[in-house]
Parts: sequence; structure tokens; C-alpha cells
Amino acid sequence: MFTLTPAAAEQIARAAAEQPDNQGRPMLRVAAKCDETDGELVYGMGFDDEREDDLILDAGGIAILISPPSQPLLESTTLDFCEVQPGEFQFIFRGGCTAPPAAKSCGSCGGGCS
Repeated sequence: MFTLTPAAAEQIARAAAEQPDNQGRPMLRVAAKCDETDGELVYGMGFDDEREDDLILDAGGIAILISPPSQPLLESTTLDFCEVQPGEFQFIFRGGCTAPPAAKSCGSCGGGCS
């Protein structure tokens, strides 16, 4: 299952509060796909509306939206917000390499930071 660390949830809630059209609970879409060039997993995220067939997870009051193609690629992935260099904070995707081999058709898995 996809999870958020408390630090990531806090930062997402802050960013959602700054959105001009913020209406209630933030909905964050998280996605992963295989890069056709080098076969690495590429991650993305952003505020979005719910779509048909989305998996919706509740993470500390934040709705996480994951479309069906991204679900196996994000299995066992954690989104963190941490200091990557002194004074520089970023969202980091960790894990995600436990998806079944058929789900990782791109050949390799970007299991570390991205």
C-alpha cells in the first residue's frame, strides 16, 4: 500500500491550504510510469480531482488518488519530505520495488530517491 510520512502529509496540507481553489480535503494525485528511454520509474504528483476507477487512500486527512496503471508501480512506496542537503527539502519516493514482475514491465525499478 502507498503511504505518506507525517512530514510529507504536513507539507502537502500546507501546500493545499495555499491553493486558490482550496475547498475542503486536499486530493493529491500520485503517479508512476516507466520511462521509455532508460526503463526507470518516473514519479509525479499534484493536486487533482477524483476520476473514475481511482484508488483513494486516506493519509492523515489527505486523499491520495492513484489511477489503475500506477497502482502496481506504487505498491509499497512511501512519500517522504526530507532534507536532502543542508537547508534543501524535497519530496522523496522510497521503496516501490515489491510490485510483481509483470507490473514492472519497464525492466528496472527506481526504488530509491527520485
